[in-house]
Amino acid sequence: QVQLIESGGGLVQAGGSLRLSCAASGRTFSSYVMGWFRQVTGKEREFVAAISRSGGMTYYTDSVKGRFTISRDNAKNTVYLQMNSLKPEDTAVYYCAARFPGGSYYSNSEYRYWGQGTQVTVSS
Repeated sequence: QVQLIESGGGLVQAGGSLRLSCAASGRTFSSYVMGWFRQVTGKEREFVAAISRSGGMTYYTDSVKGRFTISRDNAKNTVYLQMNSLKPEDTAVYYCAARFPGGSYYSNSEYRYWGQGTQVTVSS
């Protein structure tokens, strides 16, 4: 069992930056692939980024490539999402998720554990 707690969301102007953090409970954090997803009310939850267990491999949806960076610190049981050059269309609730290795990084159905979400609002 893994519990995930996100933080770092908020209101920012377009072009600004935010850094999301996701703290995980338990001693097996390094066993999990970690991902970030986002959801706008009325729409499906969409993949944003994922990182392999060691942090050596990262994956991004096309709309955030070059602007967002996912990273992890296994010693601190924490995964981060650095978001730069934010756009109003990045406004959403952002969720941290954990899964065991294997399968697709991009599918939310592959992730077993989810945080409660943190709101990110980008004003124009």
